[in-house]
Amino acid sequence: MGVDIDTLARQTFRKQTGYRLVNGKYPPIAIFDDVADQADFDALYAVQALTNPRLQHEVGELNRVPREERPWGIPGCNYALGPFVHVNPAGSRFSDGSYGVFYCADRMATAIAETRYHQQRYFQQVEGLKYDRIVMRGLKVCFSARLHDITPASDYPQWHHPDNYRPPRQLGQQLKDRHASGLHYESVRAPASHCYALLTPQVIESVLPSSHYEYIWDGEKIAHTLTIRRLS
Repeated sequence: MGVDIDTLARQTFRKQTGYRLVNGKYPPIAIFDDVADQADFDALYAVQALTNPRLQHEVGELNRVPREERPWGIPGCNYALGPFVHVNPAGSRFSDGSYGVFYCADRMATAIAETRYHQQRYFQQVEGLKYDRIVMRGLKVCFSARLHDITPASDYPQWHHPDNYRPPRQLGQQLKDRHASGLHYESVRAPASHCYALLTPQVIESVLPSSHYEYIWDGEKIAHTLTIRRLS
């Protein structure tokens, strides 16, 4: 059954700070930070494509993001565009994998709780894995947007279920179809904390590198989270 989106509350966030963690093994897409507008990108892409056969893979599917929504010139444009041009085919809470979502949290501790949970589930599915470690790159985000608000979780349990993503994905698709900016919701892995699911990079104003963290897998769980580099 569909959701009447018009009945949902909306909240305006101005210069909102958010925190995000990404796998440190994936380098930033440098070309995105080297241009100021679409014309610059087209020219630089044409030149670099002559000598870089991996460029298309690095850039990803840029056509997923309408030209008018590409935030050229902002600090960390590569991070802002990343989840929209390299879409996770397995999907996420508010996406079935056919489009990207930029997730961030109210605090770095919340972002750690969210990513630690999902990384731990991944490790648990790797047969025979006795030990591993993964470096996560912390990002500090600034965005301004009017978001659909589905807090507190107790009022909207169907969209905060720990495992059943079908209802929230239906909601995400409806919002995407309506060209909505995104959602403000309660963290499922750190209750009483909050997260943001941005459906367009257009609302992002900056994404700056923060601390680096290391997750240590002991064969059963992620037993330790270490801060390995803290930036001022």
